[in-house]
Amino acid sequence: MTYISPSLLAADYAHLADEIKKVEDAGAAYLHLDIMDGAFVPNISFGPELVASIRKHTKLIFDVHLMINDPIRYIDRFVKAGADMITFHVESTNDPEAVIRAIASHEMRAGMAISPATPIETVFPYLPKLSQVTVMTVEPGFSGQTLMVPMLDKVRVLRRYCMENGLKLDIEVDGGITPENVGYCTGAGANVIVAGSAIFKSKKPRSVIVSMKDTAKINPFLG
Repeated sequence: MTYISPSLLAADYAHLADEIKKVEDAGAAYLHLDIMDGAFVPNISFGPELVASIRKHTKLIFDVHLMINDPIRYIDRFVKAGADMITFHVESTNDPEAVIRAIASHEMRAGMAISPATPIETVFPYLPKLSQVTVMTVEPGFSGQTLMVPMLDKVRVLRRYCMENGLKLDIEVDGGITPENVGYCTGAGANVIVAGSAIFKSKKPRSVIVSMKDTAKINPFLG
């Protein structure tokens, strides 16, 4: 099944509760929360206080994407804020295993993200302990970028590896995804689609999400 995860980074921050309700009513499954520290990536977004403030407004699954250095410092705070799963960048820590353990200690799904310059094989040793891998299809840090199509080769390699080794894994793509290119993503093996501007900036978010789901159905992974 394909899940659509609107990125709050592209929402109107003056009306967050309304923006979240809009995408929930439109058929989104997740809410993608990009946490940026201005160090790991050249932008600053928001922290656990904002996550906690919006938790009571929605039942969407909170996919908290930590784009911060030394992410283990903040696992507990985002758990308390209402995260349903936490994804961290393999490049952001010297001890990925410790971060995975910290997330798992809360009986929470752990995800690992990789930036465009990182080989997909980097995540292979950790896969048995992960629920999701996020392949960045833009340089992390800003919304509104264009999909880097060569990154879909990583998705394809990862999906094949999981199938060959009997691993059940969600593969998420994040960055530059639109109704026009989502079929390339699902055809490569992705099943969780992060989209920010394409959904939140649209006057008809329901139509965008329906279009993405319909396109995904006719563009399944074929190996």
